[in-house]
Amino acid sequence: MRMFARINTKDPQAVEREVNSIYLSMFPDGDAGFVPRALQWASDCFTGKYDDYQPIDARYHDFEHTLQGTLCLVRLLERRHKARVPPIINARWFELALLAILFHDTGYLKKRDDVTGTGAKYTLTHVTRSAEFAAELLQKHDYKPAEIRAVQNMIRCTGVNVDLSTIAFAGEMEKVLGLALGTADLLGQMAASDYVEKLPILYLEFDESARFNKGTGTLLGKFRSAEELMRHTPVFWETYVKPKIDGDFRKLYRFLQDPYPNGPNWYLCWVEANIARLRRQSAAVSAI
Repeated sequence: MRMFARINTKDPQAVEREVNSIYLSMFPDGDAGFVPRALQWASDCFTGKYDDYQPIDARYHDFEHTLQGTLCLVRLLERRHKARVPPIINARWFELALLAILFHDTGYLKKRDDVTGTGAKYTLTHVTRSAEFAAELLQKHDYKPAEIRAVQNMIRCTGVNVDLSTIAFAGEMEKVLGLALGTADLLGQMAASDYVEKLPILYLEFDESARFNKGTGTLLGKFRSAEELMRHTPVFWETYVKPKIDGDFRKLYRFLQDPYPNGPNWYLCWVEANIARLRRQSAAVSAI
């Protein structure tokens, strides 16, 4: 039985090779330099080589997190493209979607004179900040205003409890790509082989955000410890993520079936394995 290769998302070059291979298989006449160029832009942003920004210091929402979502997104788009489901994506739309996923968490980046805490303090506002960051960068690379708005709208689809009706999509293609990005952002991280190990780091980000925002509008109120967050994560999967990707995001994850349309969905399998592991851990603690 086939399955997706487990690309090492700690290795940006490995992700770049996979993404570039997919892009060129979809669009043989596309811009052969686009994927390396876009990945370099993103790498520069997250490693402190762009403008007046520090390297990323949020430890959960790091560059690997972005690469996990990126890999999931391009795999989804590749299989949707092969299935010839309308609207049919072209090379330019693929490129805009790739830029959106690469910059969707740049809102966690801090300016060099921002020396208090980590970028995790911007958890509540990071989606808006990411959209603004993407616009600033893409303007410098001569992207058209409509293209920049499209990237921003896709980024807005990653907001927790986002109301999609408030996003002024310019058309169906833009909306589908935004929903695909939202799907990939959730599944890419939750399917990771070290997702369970990284949940305590996510808790620390929530904790910092709560302290920075004095507890207002944060997720932390439900969790008094990393252990409590980990116990709650299966509920988060069942009551938030699954309804979200089934409803608002139109089950676009179905294109991750490998092979499509009748193969297993390895991303869902990997997520369910992580959820089962968390349930076993919770049961073991309760039994003590």
